[in-house]
Amino acid sequence: MNDIVREQMEFDVLIIGGGPAGLSAAIRLKQLAPSVEICLIEKASEIGAHIVSGAVLEPTALNELFPDWKQRGAPLDTPVNHERMFYLPDEQKYTAIPMIKSLMPQMNNDGNYIISLGNFCRWLATQAEELGVEIFPGFSGSELIIEDGQVVGVVTGDMGLEKDGGQGSNHEPGMELRAKYTLFAEGCRGSLSKKLMDQFKLRQGVDPQTYGLGIKELWEIPAHKHKPGYIQHSFGWPLDNHTYGGSWLYHFGDNLVSFGFVVGLDYSNPWLSPFEETQRSKLHPVIKYHLEGGRRISYSARALSEGGLQSIPKLSFPGGLLIGDAAGFLNMPKIKGTHTAMKSGMVAAEAIVEALTTQEIEPISYQFRMRQSWVWQELHQARNIRPAFAKFGAKIATLYTGFDSMVRGKVPWTFHHRLADNEKLEAASLFEKVQYPKPDNELTFSRESSVFLSNIDHRDDQPVHLKLKNNSIWKTVNWNIFKSPETRYCPAGVYEAIDTETEPKLQINSQNCIHCKTCDIKDPTQNIDWETPEGGSGPNYPGGM
Repeated sequence: MNDIVREQMEFDVLIIGGGPAGLSAAIRLKQLAPSVEICLIEKASEIGAHIVSGAVLEPTALNELFPDWKQRGAPLDTPVNHERMFYLPDEQKYTAIPMIKSLMPQMNNDGNYIISLGNFCRWLATQAEELGVEIFPGFSGSELIIEDGQVVGVVTGDMGLEKDGGQGSNHEPGMELRAKYTLFAEGCRGSLSKKLMDQFKLRQGVDPQTYGLGIKELWEIPAHKHKPGYIQHSFGWPLDNHTYGGSWLYHFGDNLVSFGFVVGLDYSNPWLSPFEETQRSKLHPVIKYHLEGGRRISYSARALSEGGLQSIPKLSFPGGLLIGDAAGFLNMPKIKGTHTAMKSGMVAAEAIVEALTTQEIEPISYQFRMRQSWVWQELHQARNIRPAFAKFGAKIATLYTGFDSMVRGKVPWTFHHRLADNEKLEAASLFEKVQYPKPDNELTFSRESSVFLSNIDHRDDQPVHLKLKNNSIWKTVNWNIFKSPETRYCPAGVYEAIDTETEPKLQINSQNCIHCKTCDIKDPTQNIDWETPEGGSGPNYPGGM
């Protein structure tokens, strides 16, 4: 494929990813330097198509980006007005956690909004285009262009390739998009960002990143149950003391509820299924009450970067920067990353404007600027909370969290993440197989019916974008030792162990992939490689939900 003649386009700045970080970077660049030529590409079919509704936005960064956002019609229509937190000791009991604002100030949502994040990104894209940013949805970055040790752009994925990689009748080669600087805003575990970190050793000297899998459902519930502006979080059952996670419920919009469940991917029991834990969590009375009698209308899943300050890599390299969740700026105790992603994009824009002026190859001031920002201060305050759960278990860590939060993280120690999530799995023989209840199709559902609600579109004959680096490893390691954990941690039924009574094999149903990237993270030997599929592929979450 090296002999393919590719069209070239050149810009001052190229941005990979149309989420809050990338769009905020583009907008801030245009605000600071209107003549800068900016191209932003997004692998989804349109901006927001890979983002299902329901998120809480802290408007700190938005206030800085657009002080007049209300006059501009930003879709922040549901202010938070009431919030509760519950500890669930078992499948029936619950304990309300009092004084949330003093015991856990990072969970305080006064002044925040429940939003459709997809619609918010669409609004940001409109603002960017009005400023002159060129936005190309449906284009995925498939290869880095590195010349003389410097990133000078990316190659977009070819369209119309056949399953074997050959050129089909509708083949269109990808373009070379070149720029003086490239910002990578791919989100959690971006395929190009991962290559960048290896190429430039950006993770050297920092803790391994640790992740969570967030599974989200959008529900339409009866009007008499709907309480716009209500937030609820819970932790405890159905997870055990050694598994990090919990649920959320956000009431917003027109009788809509965003329900979600996060499971930390540092769990050790290979029989655990985050999808099944999510489903049975809805049977608890404090969650069941809100959803019972409603209708599930959308489903998604996404990996989340939970490592915090200790796991942030070096942020700059010759020719570009990492921004947003590609760098890991999620504040896990807050369960929020939109405001920090936006701010990182804005700070990156300031560093790029400086670098364009001084003609620096590497925009190194970005790292310093981020360390001076409120994002760094916020993550420093929260740095011990997530690793405390891995260190002490949920019950003791909850007590520690209360103490650490009250003193705003001003303690003389820092806990660390010692192992990557894939290194935490233990042999299946050490655990009892978990027996999950069958779905009732009213509150709990199968993977198949869930994936259907994601409106997935993968061309059947395109190359498989989930690849085993070594085919022989699956049988000897994944099956023999861990009994095929990918069939349980994947929330979309992509992986299927077949012929298990004779000669076990792994079947990859890549057409089911909802782009959560959990397999790329949790595979025991890092043998599964998630690459971007053909541009425009994947889930499609419509606006207005």
